[in-house]
This record gives sequence, C-alpha cells and structure tokens, in this order.
Amino acid sequence: MTITDTTVQLPTVDISEERLLRLTAELAAHAEKVDRDSSFPWEGLQAAHDAGLLTAAVGKEHGGYGGFSAVDTVRVFRALGKGDPSVALLVAMTYVAHGAFASLWPAELYGRVLAESAQGPTPINAIRAEPELGAPARGGLPATTVRRTPDGWVLNGHKGFATGSEGLAYHLVWAVSEDEEPIIGHVIVPSTDGEGNATPGIRIERTWDHLGMRGTSTHDVIYTDVHVPVDHFVGVPVGTVPNNAGPNDGAILGVFGLYLGVAEAARDFFGEFARTRVPTALGRPIATTERIQGVAGEIEAHLATAQSALHSAAVRVDAGDTTVFAQFGLAKVIASRASIAAVETAVAALGNPALTRSNPLERHLRDVLCSRIHPPQDDTALVGAGRIALA
Repeated sequence: MTITDTTVQLPTVDISEERLLRLTAELAAHAEKVDRDSSFPWEGLQAAHDAGLLTAAVGKEHGGYGGFSAVDTVRVFRALGKGDPSVALLVAMTYVAHGAFASLWPAELYGRVLAESAQGPTPINAIRAEPELGAPARGGLPATTVRRTPDGWVLNGHKGFATGSEGLAYHLVWAVSEDEEPIIGHVIVPSTDGEGNATPGIRIERTWDHLGMRGTSTHDVIYTDVHVPVDHFVGVPVGTVPNNAGPNDGAILGVFGLYLGVAEAARDFFGEFARTRVPTALGRPIATTERIQGVAGEIEAHLATAQSALHSAAVRVDAGDTTVFAQFGLAKVIASRASIAAVETAVAALGNPALTRSNPLERHLRDVLCSRIHPPQDDTALVGAGRIALA
C-alpha cells in the first residue's frame, strides 16, 4: 500500500516532557464534565490530535512519525491516562488502528483517512465483542456476518462494548463471511461517505452506563445491510488465525500504562489534600504526621511496582527481546493490581473526602478499576504464565 498524496501534512508529534505535562492538564480540565455527562470527549481528543498523538503510528512511508518506542509508549499513555483515561483509551485504539491494522487499508481509502486526520481528530477502533459472544479473547466465532455482492460486501450484526462508538470515523468490524468456506477478518466501515453523509445501516444503542471510563462511548452498535466496496474486507480462512494474536510490538503497553497514569493522578490529589488539610485538633497539615507519611510511602511502593513492570517490559521490547511478549500478561496483571492498590490505599486513608464527588479521587477509583477488563484479564494471564512455568 503506497500513498502518493504528498500534500497531506499530519500534525507534528511532540512528546517532550513539557508538552506531555501541558497535555495532561488540558485533558484533566475536561475530565470531570466528561465523566458526569458520559459525553464524548472531543475537547480531549482535539488536544491529543494537536500534539500529533492520534496519527503518531502512521508509517514513515506515508509521511508519518512511524510509531513510538515501547518506552515512549508507556510514557505517553501514562500522561494521557493521568489527564483523562477515556481520552487515553480512544487515542490508544486509533494508534493501534494505524499500526497493527495498517495492512487492512486499501491505498485510496487510507489516503482519505490521512487527509481527514490532517484536518482534525479521526477516531478509529476495531469493533470485536458481541452481546452473546462476549470478548473474542475467550474464543468463538462472531455472529456478525458479511455477504458477497456483485460489487462488494453487505455487513449485518450486533456488536457490544464498541469503544468510541458515537465518535468513530471508521469502524473495523470483526465478522465472518457467509461463504461455503468462510473467511474471517475486519470489515472497514466508514461512518460517513466522506462528504458528511452518514453511512446507512449503522445504529448506536446507548448501552454504556458504567462505573468508570464513562467518556469512552462504549455502546452497542448494530449494523443492518451496511454496503462496503470489495476491498474493504480481506479475510483469512476460519481457523487459520487465533481470535487474539499475541503482541508483536509494544503498542499494547499503552493501554496498560494509561491506568498507571490514573493512579498517579490519585497520588497527586492525595498529596495536595494532605498538604492543605489542617484539622482543628491537630493544628498542622496531616501531611506532617507519620500516619499519612506512611500511607504516602505505601502508595509510592505500589506505583513503583507498576512502573517497574511496565518499564522493564518496554526496555526489553526496544532491545529486540521478543521473549518478553509471552510475559506481557504478567506485566499487565502486576501493573493493574498495583495501580488499583495505590488508589485504594489513598481512598482508605482519606475517608469521606475520598468518596465525595466534588473531589476527583472517587473518579480515579472508578476509572482504575476498569483496568481489570482489558485483555488479557487476570485469569487468562495467570493461567498462561502458569502453563509456561510448569512446562
């Protein structure tokens, strides 16, 4: 696939520490409203777009940045997650769509994607889960199907937990063909025709009423007789590839890292609260007491555990150590559990203020708990690690 249009100028990627600090603050300014309204976080996505992050994985052969190192992936998504994890997850999905799914795109269509991405946020995500199937990582074939027509394909199906649903510019819909010898893969479904007209047959059901990550728009999507050109679906024979192939780069570490960012935001709130809270009976900030200092130390220990697990994995990826991919599940479990523990420790120490909605700590708690949802989930990661160990 070659893009010949050299007039497209994608946003300049800036992941300097100064820029990431500013970006965290920009996202955090809208995070509470997004959480309360369950609204799509366009302001945060615009900020990420302006920093070049939505298109950072576009290949250099297309005039793009070419993707982050694994270490920078963790660093960038920690910063995004610290500001607003809903935005961070949407950026991560689009980042992966330009990287791991790059081979799906026909040249002409990808040229359109890049042209739109040069103008503003162009969210993309792989839509895979289904209400009956659940997560594809658990196995099974999708009920969503594509049928051949003389000029392309017709898509029908009901997808669940479709992150980004209301704001997606392109859906990569996992489906199986109705052929006698079926093929399976992702159907590229633009949400519009490129001129602002909605693609017929796409319907969003607002089913996402979740504890945390409320700005991710992870609703159900129903596809009814959605017509796409023939080159918008290239499948492989059923059974020739696993539902969730193992990672072959460090991009997935961004999803793990964004929840560490949530925990770091909780740590920062805990510190600010402790420095400014002066009970009448004490007469000085609670930060001066050994009790709170010990809690702060415990939080730092949890954060250091998560940081070490993710950074170590990232360094090994960048060094070319492919054996680390088999240990990504453990890195995710360690980082997730440590991040959750850090926030829970802060909540337990502060009592009522920690669970008061006027403070962000209760939102951080709700958001960080969602880290358990993302594949690999704890049980599958631990079973996989155990099998390797016992072998």
